[in-house]
Amino acid sequence: MKEKLILIGNGMAGIRTIEEILKIDPNRFEITVFGEEPHPNYNRILLSSVLQGDANVNDIVLNDYHWYEENHIQLFTGDPVVSVDTNQQIVTSASGLNKAYDHLIFATGSNPFMLPLPGANKEGVIAFRNIKDCETMVESSKTYKKAAVIGGGLLGLEAARGLLHLGMEVHVIHIQDYLMERQLDAAAAKMLQIELEAQGMTFHLNKHTERLTGTQRVNGLLFKDGTKLEADLVVMAVGIKPNIQLAKESGLDIGRAILVNDQMKSSDPHIYAVGECAEHRGIVYGLVAPLYEQGKVLAAHICANSAQSANQVPGYEGSIVYTQLKVSGVDVFSAGDFVDTAKTKSIRVHDEFDRVYKKVVIEDKRIIGCVLFGDTSDSPRILSMLRSKEDVSQLNKVAILPSEQTGANKTSAVASMLDSETICGCNGVSKGEIVDAIQELGLKSVQEITQCTNASRSCGGCKPQVQELLKLTTGEAAQNVKEPMCTCTEYSHEEVVAQIRELGLTFIHEVMNVLSWKSSEGCSKCRPALNYYLGLIDPLNYEDDRNSRFVNERLHANIQNDGTFSVVPRMYGGVTNAEQLRKIADVADRYQVPLLKVTGGQRIDLLGINKDDLPNVWRDLDMRSGYAYGKTLRTVKTCVGENFCRFGTQDSIGLGIEIEKKFEGLNTPHKVKMAVSACPRNCAESGIKDVGIVGVEGAWEVYVAGNGGVDLRKGDLLCKVTTSDEVIETISAFLQYYREQARYLERTSHWVERTGLEAIKEVIMGDQEERAALVKRMDLALSTHQDPWARIVQNVEEKEQLFEKKFVSSNG
Repeated sequence: MKEKLILIGNGMAGIRTIEEILKIDPNRFEITVFGEEPHPNYNRILLSSVLQGDANVNDIVLNDYHWYEENHIQLFTGDPVVSVDTNQQIVTSASGLNKAYDHLIFATGSNPFMLPLPGANKEGVIAFRNIKDCETMVESSKTYKKAAVIGGGLLGLEAARGLLHLGMEVHVIHIQDYLMERQLDAAAAKMLQIELEAQGMTFHLNKHTERLTGTQRVNGLLFKDGTKLEADLVVMAVGIKPNIQLAKESGLDIGRAILVNDQMKSSDPHIYAVGECAEHRGIVYGLVAPLYEQGKVLAAHICANSAQSANQVPGYEGSIVYTQLKVSGVDVFSAGDFVDTAKTKSIRVHDEFDRVYKKVVIEDKRIIGCVLFGDTSDSPRILSMLRSKEDVSQLNKVAILPSEQTGANKTSAVASMLDSETICGCNGVSKGEIVDAIQELGLKSVQEITQCTNASRSCGGCKPQVQELLKLTTGEAAQNVKEPMCTCTEYSHEEVVAQIRELGLTFIHEVMNVLSWKSSEGCSKCRPALNYYLGLIDPLNYEDDRNSRFVNERLHANIQNDGTFSVVPRMYGGVTNAEQLRKIADVADRYQVPLLKVTGGQRIDLLGINKDDLPNVWRDLDMRSGYAYGKTLRTVKTCVGENFCRFGTQDSIGLGIEIEKKFEGLNTPHKVKMAVSACPRNCAESGIKDVGIVGVEGAWEVYVAGNGGVDLRKGDLLCKVTTSDEVIETISAFLQYYREQARYLERTSHWVERTGLEAIKEVIMGDQEERAALVKRMDLALSTHQDPWARIVQNVEEKEQLFEKKFVSSNG
């Protein structure tokens, strides 16, 4: 006779426990599962992907109905347990179904915490916790356009990103000084805020909501400082509370949640608890990795053959809390205690240009915490050191952060890991386990690895490491490993471009439709990429889709951390005159610009401009845009050259201005920076630019693929030429080849390393016919450029004319 095992709750923690039980003793129990939602077990972490359109409900199902049947599990969806008779050991469901148990597991999870604000019961006020909430948001976006998210934590930001994708104007209200204070420090949070503002979110920090306004449906928020905000959809994402009402009614011992011992057993000897409804040693865990660790311990304990053997099973001793995931397209990892104190010291890397921030906190010679933002490739090693309490006093920065290595000796962070170190923290999968699976089973994709090992099955934060490990393990076959453009499609960047050319596709939605995009509207990754590729392939006929560009590019200004904007007018080669300076000064006075800053690109930045003033600022400046916001040529930095400097051998200013005017406004896969130095002293820093020109006696040296960011890279010498015309022609050929061969958002440094300098030289310098063709295609692309200043001024004038027309009409 099989023992009767009942699971209350069909979520991630409970079903993972059942999976572990089936691994140990698949035939021992008669298993019944009761779930409140009308769905099989799904990945709640990926609800944001559903909301953003990157996945549908079926894509996030972890165990479909067939899995339950295959394992002889009775599943009752949409029928929660409403009472437990602990004396008779019987549960009763909402539909009146009675079931006896020998072992009962509570995995009831949590409920969203709804702030008890006046007006919180109005229509249009919801949480973000399940599939139904996602469906409500999608439906609301079809009718309403202004959304407010209360809560600037992880869940709130994911909800905000999804609403933004649905076309809503999104405001995030947060009670703290900075976002995600539980996972990030102030510096990383500020970088995240800038990134999300660039995507279109508006933030209200240190804001306390007093009440929600409206009659039947919400129409706004009133704050305690007296300010108001209009909104016809309000999403509360301020936290969760353990779902313990049933456990309390059943007579179990309760603290903040169901009290359990190290074997996850409650105060009743036949009842266990796991996941967000369980309190262990005073802690309630809300992240998936600890919940899976609890499930593994519970499974081992419940499968023990006797009380004696059960006591010999290692108990659960708690977990190191860490988070590894993508927050709205940005990689984030945090672990342990990352707040600085008088007893700690930190290793920091902070690169605002490449948007990378790393902080490793050390106390008593051991790592106790870290925050990684933008580049999380070092997270497995750091987590391993944190868990093992390894003495790091003799290690240098590169040993702790392998990704900070530079030059020829740079090695992969994944390659330097030991086989015993964990790649997927959520599911406890080591590097060695993944490598063994790849080699023994001949796995060729991340999806196959996930199916076999569970790696990247949960939050997906380790997917880049799994992908890299696949490439490292398969060796030569790595060239054939395909990386999709985004989750909307199975096609890679190269395949999408090939399909556009082959099928003659001409606009974004046509590409999505013909190539069977999973999301009809695409996402923030693929839309800008498709917009770029279509313009690249047919520059004369393709009309740029401004809505597929980032907000900075749409507004021709860079958003700042306080919600204001930065405007950078063009100064060719860093050269200006009194007239331009007067214009800038007049605009600074007229619009009360709080800061004027000379940039590293030899221009003047006007910082702190309000969004509504941007069109008029550009009109009054009457200067071309410096494209400080675009995926295009940013600047051509110059030294003073032979006309003024006693060391100068060439006219660097003249050539720099000629280059900047030639390539101004060119759409490129990523930002491009150039410099011209009149001698090898390199005062214009030509050696670390995407294209750098250095004057020598009677000639110019052309360097490419330099990078002054966090991955500092010296430029490679492409060629040496004698005339400025040859310099321009060489740059044209190089940039056009880069435009056609690089993936969208791939810097020249990464593209050259991936492609190989010699292969690029062979095309640009070795094949004169192909070189001429590249130059011709470059000239064609440049011929279509229109300076945005004219369009901005036209829009301002049209608005003024419309206002005058309405004013005259209304006043007779």
